[in-house]
Amino acid sequence: MIKVLFFGPVAERAGTAELAIAALPELTLGTLREQLAARYPEAFSLVALVAVDGSLARDFAQPLVDGSEVVFMSKFSGG
Repeated sequence: MIKVLFFGPVAERAGTAELAIAALPELTLGTLREQLAARYPEAFSLVALVAVDGSLARDFAQPLVDGSEVVFMSKFSGG
């Protein structure tokens, strides 16, 4: 399984903070993002940052494997 986490306002709009997705051989970060954006369009309108296994992800062709953790989050600011 792939663990998907939503943080902050993304989680609020998705109505959940965590999902478990079956790890399929052809699953890439881009494919996962497309599937979830179709399911949670309001949440994904806020997504600005994606991390895979603790590292910021920029390559949406990156394959995902069983045990991967993917985090979707919006931009944030601190003070």
